[in-house]
Amino acid sequence: MIEILNGGARVEGVPLAEIAARYGTPCYVYSRAALENAYHAYRQALADRPARICYAVKANSNLSILKLFAGLGAGFDIVSGGELARVIAAGGDPGKVVFSGVGKTRAEMQEALAAGIHCFNVESASELEHLDAVAGALGKRAPISLRVNPDVDPKTHPYISTGLRSAKFGVPFDTAIELYRRARALPHLEIRGIACHIGSQLIDPQPAAEAAGKVLELVDILAKEGITFSHIDLGGGMGIRYRDEPVLPVADYLAPMLDRLVGRKELLLLEPGRSLVGNAGLLLTRVEILKHGAEKNFAVVDAAMNDLARPALYDAYHEIVKVGAGPSQADAPPVGGSEPGLRARGGNDVGAGGAAPIATRRYEIVGPVCESGDFLGHDRELALAEGDLLAVLSAGAYGMAMSSNYNSRPRAAEVMVEGTEMRLIRRRETLAELLADELPLL
Repeated sequence: MIEILNGGARVEGVPLAEIAARYGTPCYVYSRAALENAYHAYRQALADRPARICYAVKANSNLSILKLFAGLGAGFDIVSGGELARVIAAGGDPGKVVFSGVGKTRAEMQEALAAGIHCFNVESASELEHLDAVAGALGKRAPISLRVNPDVDPKTHPYISTGLRSAKFGVPFDTAIELYRRARALPHLEIRGIACHIGSQLIDPQPAAEAAGKVLELVDILAKEGITFSHIDLGGGMGIRYRDEPVLPVADYLAPMLDRLVGRKELLLLEPGRSLVGNAGLLLTRVEILKHGAEKNFAVVDAAMNDLARPALYDAYHEIVKVGAGPSQADAPPVGGSEPGLRARGGNDVGAGGAAPIATRRYEIVGPVCESGDFLGHDRELALAEGDLLAVLSAGAYGMAMSSNYNSRPRAAEVMVEGTEMRLIRRRETLAELLADELPLL
């Protein structure tokens, strides 16, 4: 698991300082044990009913992570043809794939039909028509469900709220019956299920349970018209602890939803992403420059908003802890670990050879990108020196997956830790690779 222990910070049995020394910074680091334990928590919570866990690939699409989940028996929730290609390359079963997203292209539909995916989660009346035409041209029938918008407030950040009436996602609840009738009449569609997904980083289980109840009411109404389903897809979105959120164990979070499903025979699909990978990863970064000003102190690190966009995009909080001293200092101070993710517990920083303690200050943790919005954390109380190694915690989800090359910065390396072994699962990009696909103007 990911821990910070007395005598040095480690992921499982590997010191973070060794990872930084071998692979450089910025660098994403994942714990295989944490990934597996998160998946098994879902499996155990769903043990009493027919269910499939479809990992939401958008959270973290590294091929090694996809291969790990495929080996555990997971299906996959995808939102693009590129994600489908990744699942197949990682050895995932296309027959366990659900394809969500509001803007599937005809080419993506063709690729998914050729691969034999389990289901398209259709999100508009127009998409029904497009998919019927594409399937007909291929001589196939496209398996579909409608992603129904239950108009339930998920009580989360507005940018990751997807189940309200005003959202771009899904079809309106009050039009779903007529759209299912239309789908039944189209010759190249096969109705398999119904889906909903109300948002991400959900802490309170009641909105998800409320949405499930509304979906099940619709299922029963449609059954009276002879429209029945082999599966019910209730989405994902369970949140993780970034700071002090009152996160429930998986079984407790799912319990109110599962109570609504007692006695039902349909296969349950769930689409967790963040809750499987978020606290299984961190971002390693090193302090390059300290700037002490009259109003603010800045710690300029070598990671930036292009490496981890969530703080700039959502004003999201990630805990940041010192996990290694610079070359002129003693080892990192004693700190402690707790689940989930990394949690610092204090300790005093001293200079090398018993020198005077390094002053603790409140820092803005910022990157070198030329934007005022380039920050990883505000007002963090740390004792820092240039060269210190920091860990940005809870960065396994929507970290590397959302990274970019802004300011012509190569993307970070990714490392998987298993016990006392570390393995590079994505090498750091080079500047030559960034330039290779561009053509000079003649």
